[in-house]
Amino acid sequence: MKLLKTVALAGGIAALPALALAQDAAATGEAAAHTSYILTTLLFLIGGFLVMWMAAGFAMLEAGLVRSKNVAMQLTKNIALFSIAGIMYWLVGFNLMYPGDGWSIAGYLGAFAPTVLEPVGVGADATDLGYASVGSDFFFQLMFCATTASIVSGTLAERIKLWPFLVFVVVLTGFIYPIEASWQWGGGWLSEMGFSDFAGSTLVHAAGGFAALAGAIVLGPRIGKYNKDGKVVPIPGSNLALATLGTFILWLGWFGFNGGSQLAMGTVGDVADISRIFANTNMAAAAGAVTALIVTQLVYGKADLTMVLNGALAGLVSITAEPLAPSLFQALIIGAIGGVIVVVTVPLIDKMKIDDVVGAIPVHLIAGLWGTFIVAWTNDGASYGTQLVGFFAIGIFVFVVSLVVWLLIKAIMGLRVSEEEEINGLDMAELGMEAYPEFSKG
Repeated sequence: MKLLKTVALAGGIAALPALALAQDAAATGEAAAHTSYILTTLLFLIGGFLVMWMAAGFAMLEAGLVRSKNVAMQLTKNIALFSIAGIMYWLVGFNLMYPGDGWSIAGYLGAFAPTVLEPVGVGADATDLGYASVGSDFFFQLMFCATTASIVSGTLAERIKLWPFLVFVVVLTGFIYPIEASWQWGGGWLSEMGFSDFAGSTLVHAAGGFAALAGAIVLGPRIGKYNKDGKVVPIPGSNLALATLGTFILWLGWFGFNGGSQLAMGTVGDVADISRIFANTNMAAAAGAVTALIVTQLVYGKADLTMVLNGALAGLVSITAEPLAPSLFQALIIGAIGGVIVVVTVPLIDKMKIDDVVGAIPVHLIAGLWGTFIVAWTNDGASYGTQLVGFFAIGIFVFVVSLVVWLLIKAIMGLRVSEEEEINGLDMAELGMEAYPEFSKG
């Protein structure tokens, strides 16, 4: 008996190092999980406030590209739409975009409830921390929703009433955007089909472009934009310095837009991928700007600053569907073709008598199509056909629903200011104030 006890004791002592190693391994794994949670949460928060900064970029870009008599109206629309998006995405959008019970009726019904955050002071011992905090995920995704609405604002500038526009924003940010985004990012049918849109060339940018296109068709062009012969009459913006500032702000915010869409920062590989995304994003923007600069010089005999600004933005939209996989050279090609698209399609849109004040449809919709399609060039698992199916499925849904909503708003509230109000400027007609009261109207 003593011998058995001695052997058992010796065996137990011998097992202690192994037990200690197992405990150390478990502790190390737990620490790694907590570190990943913290870093990914931080990525969402930093990426989110960078994308929020894009709201300022859109506001400055639009303020610079409209006439001075409409600047205050554009600024009001931009801060209002961002704020409405924040409320609507909390109220219904976030849960609608990520159905809690799969793709059943119960999942969608469960979406009609406000988003709930973690308890205050939640600790590392929580049973299910997830990969990042709910608050950071909600905040990051919200910024994409608001960006979609910002795209619509610029196209419809200088002739739309304030409150009908904001009613549309309620529907867009609460329902239209979350539903179509759920098809891909919420694990829906496009995701299962193999469609790929890394950061939203289609889900955000083209969707905003389709909503803007529907609105422009219903609203009609500005007074004096097209003469009786159908010739386009240029209407210069009020402040190209502001427009340039807005473009640089958008360029900066795009690093959060694309980089944050890596959705993880807990490993060396994730961080390396984020840096690669940053480099490719910058390259595409630069290539789009330079290409637009060169093409406008060749075509018009003079470089066109507004085309260069939109060329940079088109390069950014083009790389957004897949900013990780391309090489820097491929990113340059993708962005450069985006710059060409803008120079070519802006006059084409005008020939169709679709009045897009800031060029958002060429930049976000057409370049979004290009960026989505070309994903198959750099991603072995992607299909050109599947990419087109995804793009047009989302495009048809957003355009048709937006068209119906615009028509309903027009019938119920009216959309457009009177001819006299449009000529005098929306600042005074809709707001009773001017952005530049010391200057004459322009």
